[in-house]
Amino acid sequence: MKIAVLAGGLSPEREVSLSSGSLIANALCGLGHEVALADVYLGTCGKTPDELFNKNGNYPHKIPENPPDLEALKKEAGIGERLIGHGIAALVHAADVVFLALHGGMGENGQLQAYLDCLGIKYTGSGFASCLAAMDKNLSKTIFRAAGVPTADWVYCTADEAAEKEIAFPCVIKPCSCGSSVGVTMVDTKEEFSAALEAAKKYEDNIIIEEKLFGREFSIGVLAGKALPPIEIRPKGEGFYDFAKKYQQGLTEEICPAPLTQAQAERLSELALRAHKALGLGDYSRIDFILDEEKGDFYCLEANTLPGMTPTSLLPQEAAAAGIPYGELCEMIAKTAYDK
Repeated sequence: MKIAVLAGGLSPEREVSLSSGSLIANALCGLGHEVALADVYLGTCGKTPDELFNKNGNYPHKIPENPPDLEALKKEAGIGERLIGHGIAALVHAADVVFLALHGGMGENGQLQAYLDCLGIKYTGSGFASCLAAMDKNLSKTIFRAAGVPTADWVYCTADEAAEKEIAFPCVIKPCSCGSSVGVTMVDTKEEFSAALEAAKKYEDNIIIEEKLFGREFSIGVLAGKALPPIEIRPKGEGFYDFAKKYQQGLTEEICPAPLTQAQAERLSELALRAHKALGLGDYSRIDFILDEEKGDFYCLEANTLPGMTPTSLLPQEAAAAGIPYGELCEMIAKTAYDK
């Protein structure tokens, strides 16, 4: 197949996406496919599709310690708020299928999916409506509640409105539609509240103020309608599972399959499938949970429509535990999209 891998984008998670995209492209090339990797925001840099498609599989990318400076990127690119760079339309038209390796922003909020739908292009992952629902934490949590998937209590408001709300501490402040823990702060006291609001406001005006739960954290993938073996996430040292702990080696212990009783594993799988179905997600997703130590049940944190896809990312680790190696996983996702 000729596969266009789209990554990057104008998102705080662009560096993670570029890493996922590079490794997906390398794996697909290794299986004999013609692959073109492109940054959806920066475009094809004047290269034609014929120049971009190859079987070499030599795409390196390392995730830096901190999220990118998007304002500096916009100045460098010179295309402002335009989300799709020059040459991307021609590239996706030349492909048999598009592998979406984006995280956050237009890659997960449904905009890119809607654009590709309008062009009649086949792509991996979920459709635009499901992506929009999953990316908006207020909307997804509302859907979870309606579907019987436990989720922490929350308040939805703007950062400016939050000062007028009656807030119980400890709590968690999150931008409503970001991922990778970007802009997220654990707030234990009233004195920490204002700084947390400012941190979230850097990324988005709308925020979630969520009840802080205490317990073990898990992630579980859904692939082709079935739940994969869950993984337990244990950040090392102080603090929570933030951007650095997610993407810098050695800062988090990840155990797959997670050490759970059979009853717990079955409960977690059932809730993941219920959350996936409630949001109308597509061929694959990853659902994050916390096992609340006080309430004794799993509470859904969020759904990821385009989860990280480096070989050490959570979903590929879970697939490996189910006997699906990384290259086969990438090819399975691409072929499923192509066959639709």
